[in-house]
Amino acid sequence: MRSFFRANFLYLAWVVSLAATGGSLFMSEILNYAPCKLCWLQRIFMYPLVLLLGRAAIRGDRRIVGYVAPLVAIGGLISLYHYGEQKVPGMASILPCTIGVPCNEDYLDWFGVITIPLMALVAFILIGLLLWYGSRDRGGEGWAAADDADDADR
Repeated sequence: MRSFFRANFLYLAWVVSLAATGGSLFMSEILNYAPCKLCWLQRIFMYPLVLLLGRAAIRGDRRIVGYVAPLVAIGGLISLYHYGEQKVPGMASILPCTIGVPCNEDYLDWFGVITIPLMALVAFILIGLLLWYGSRDRGGEGWAAADDADDADR
């Protein structure tokens, strides 16, 4: 099972980004949930991952890990903040959404825990873990190891 994840980590990360992008488009275009300001910021960091990880998966280019890691980290932090704004009462006043849809609005609230920002956060975490785990394939210690290993191959 480990070898499957390591061999296909780029494809798996691409599938997660594709599902997250498709889900966000479904919610906004089909269900007519208007995205708030923080949702747009999360989309800015998720949507390019579909193209970047897809191309890297097709080409087998592990060097992409170092380039998409900042997108994953920043998008994940925005999702974490957005989830906190929805679930922690005092956080909504720190940086309120004053135009359009309020960022602390819950379109979905399954079991009192699962919201759209949490689903985005889970997607960013899964992508990050897949990239980190897959880049360790050559005995390295994470994202930087993928770059070093690919440089040695040239």
